[in-house]
Amino acid sequence: MTEALIIDGVRSPRGRGKKEVGALSTIHPQRVLAQVLNGLKDKVGFDPTDVEDVVTGNNSNTGDHAHDIGRLATLDAGWPISTPGVTLNRFCGSGQQAVTFAAMGILAGHQDLVIGAGVESMSRPSPSNTDGFTANNAHLYEQYPLIPQGISADLIATLEGFSREDVDRYGVMSQERAEASIEEGRFKNSLVPIYHDDGQLALDHDEHPRPGTTLESLAGLNPSFEKMGAWVPEGRTRSADQICKDLYPQIDKVIHVHHAGNSSGVVDGASAILLASPDYASAHGLKPRARIVMTATAGTEPVIMLTAPGPAAEICLRKAGMKVDDIDLFEINEAFASVVLKFQKDLGVPDEKINVCGGAIALGHPIGATGPMLIQTVLDELERQDKSTALIAMCTGGGMGTATIIERV
Repeated sequence: MTEALIIDGVRSPRGRGKKEVGALSTIHPQRVLAQVLNGLKDKVGFDPTDVEDVVTGNNSNTGDHAHDIGRLATLDAGWPISTPGVTLNRFCGSGQQAVTFAAMGILAGHQDLVIGAGVESMSRPSPSNTDGFTANNAHLYEQYPLIPQGISADLIATLEGFSREDVDRYGVMSQERAEASIEEGRFKNSLVPIYHDDGQLALDHDEHPRPGTTLESLAGLNPSFEKMGAWVPEGRTRSADQICKDLYPQIDKVIHVHHAGNSSGVVDGASAILLASPDYASAHGLKPRARIVMTATAGTEPVIMLTAPGPAAEICLRKAGMKVDDIDLFEINEAFASVVLKFQKDLGVPDEKINVCGGAIALGHPIGATGPMLIQTVLDELERQDKSTALIAMCTGGGMGTATIIERV
């Protein structure tokens, strides 16, 4: 079997995901991804004619993200019409899954040069006429009465005994680490600026971080999901909190601890990673930075929804013949503070090994684009620290998780 080599990767800055406020909110998501693709081409110097697919993750798939945004962005970038693109959806893990599928094509010997990408402009919410994760399927709802993710995060905190101070302390750490990383220029290697159509700079830095965040400042924020948890939607007989209590009778009630300061930020952005076979890389003078060691996905109970990063990581480690101690750095998406705290608790990962550059609480989580961003961040950090291996994992909607192990070459 051949190897799937990571040649390089780039990402856009993360812009605030609010219409007419965020710096990327007026730029079509196709255009944001197109500029990222061209930024990757310019950085590496490959011929787009040789790219056999642009596999793109996206969580929306409607509105401005519709009609196979992976292909449309490739055309918008001015790449040859012979370069195909495909779009997939595994909720928050879509971009990481795109990199996995790109690697699989190479590992199977079917392809030699593939891009794994992701994009999401959260300032452009997709039109929806569904009740949420069950998409108006009453039969599915009877089996799994899926609830908003923020309440799932609060349920995890309640079951695991994570206090408001615990999750706030994690939120402060994310901000402090992101601030230090920005000051030290750790993100510059992967960052490409995004421009308006008239050539004016739109954004060249991450827009979401809040430097100077403290426990005291977070203590003043009200829980974001308490009222939502008590609300009984029209046509339903139970609130989300009651659903949690019915499914997990060991709790007296859901303790709501998450808010904007300890949950992932709403942002716009795109990212892309170039993968190649060893033969192609050698023949075209491309120097790889890392290889994909193993990937995995996992499913867990879908109402609590956000507990699968640990199981996905454990599968990934087992299939790779590795243990937690073999991993130098972990990059776990900070969807909510309790998600990372549970991962650490279950796998025994210390603070000094996990999300050392900060994460989505400080930087933001542009849903479909986050996976490749996490891979790029941890690869840059492996090189900075002269370390070897990293594991990247994410929770996704519907009670799933994605995981990838990479190794420098």
